[in-house]
Amino acid sequence: MKKTLIYTSAALVTCAVTFSTINSQQNEMSFFITSMGSGDGANLGGLAGADAHCASLAAAADSSGRTWRAYLSTHATANSPAVNARDRIGFGPWYNSDGVEAASNLNVLHGPNNNLNKQVSLTENGDVVLGRGDTPNQHDILTGSTLDGRTVDDGTNHTCNNWTSNGSGSAHVGHFDRTGGGQNPTSWNSAHGSRGCSQEDLVGTGGNGYFYCFAID
Repeated sequence: MKKTLIYTSAALVTCAVTFSTINSQQNEMSFFITSMGSGDGANLGGLAGADAHCASLAAAADSSGRTWRAYLSTHATANSPAVNARDRIGFGPWYNSDGVEAASNLNVLHGPNNNLNKQVSLTENGDVVLGRGDTPNQHDILTGSTLDGRTVDDGTNHTCNNWTSNGSGSAHVGHFDRTGGGQNPTSWNSAHGSRGCSQEDLVGTGGNGYFYCFAID
């Protein structure tokens, strides 16, 4: 009888540990706002440079072994088609550094019921980003995207030359804290355009060159 109880207890402990491990892996960080930008305005080194920045920050935060993509759209050029941010980031679900779900899938992410807000949209280190009402306000997040996560296709450049310019131009941004001004002030990914592409212009508009990162695996 005692042996049976011992074996049963051991089995329960093993199951609990296994469940805890699986649950922890499932809720591992797969979404964050970069804690720092490139330092060169909206010149991120293109999509490749932005993706590398996501991976570097994640690794520094002890989150390695995943493939990271920046949530950024780009315009079509003579040599390449347009890229939609929503097509770069996998299918979800996505969790922040605290294991809180930001969105379960792409439709939820781009719909009214996602969980993106100031408390959930944390950096890779689990820090809250300064938003509207804080000093300084850094709530503008680079996306170059429409409300549904696609390239803004109206004949104007909304991506600072596909994230390679720190000069003239504009970058479409969202408000991670879901408040502010612009055409869509409560949008996390498509609130308004920036004043320009330089670091000074991004700061002057209410940002700091931050962008969203998502793990695709």
